[in-house]
Amino acid sequence: MANNYNETEIKLYVLDLEPVQKKLEAAKATLKAPRVYERNVRYDDAEHTLTPSGKVIRLRQDTRVRLTYKDDGKVVDGITSRFEAEVEVSDFDAMETILSKMGYSPYLVYEKYRTTYEMDGAEIVLDEMPYGNFVEIEGDKEAIEQVIKTLSLDGARRYDGSYSTLFERVRQKLGLKFSDLTFANFKDVSVKADDFES
Repeated sequence: MANNYNETEIKLYVLDLEPVQKKLEAAKATLKAPRVYERNVRYDDAEHTLTPSGKVIRLRQDTRVRLTYKDDGKVVDGITSRFEAEVEVSDFDAMETILSKMGYSPYLVYEKYRTTYEMDGAEIVLDEMPYGNFVEIEGDKEAIEQVIKTLSLDGARRYDGSYSTLFERVRQKLGLKFSDLTFANFKDVSVKADDFES
């Protein structure tokens, strides 16, 4: 993420991440972080005003713990730009307690496995989500489009929504009753590309 706290990224839906990973390796992309399990908790205030306004407070745990704030974004050609500030914290449980004392409570838990690469001035992550596989590319618009070409992802579906937005669409389309985006919840659920459409 740039020092100006601006995040510019795109999400691309793919059926299989292995061909993408092979193309990254062939293009000599740098592996920044091998595959790791992530647990994310999004929070909302008592009036539930953050989520509808596109604001995010998230606590993430993988090999470290990070607290993130995001504003609502602007979308052009499927590429989303928005304010994002993130800080590393030393203790997940203590940060969760602080958020609770400030009036925030968990709104959504979501899981993923993520592998992170870097190439041509962009960060490329391969995300294995409970409902499908995505390639997320972060960088400036030109770098994003160049990486899409290099990885032959021109035909991949572009999504401007967050993973939680896509989850809400899937929940509505499939009539799912559970409220967390976890691998256990999606164990017996089949999700098609059209289920992510609004």
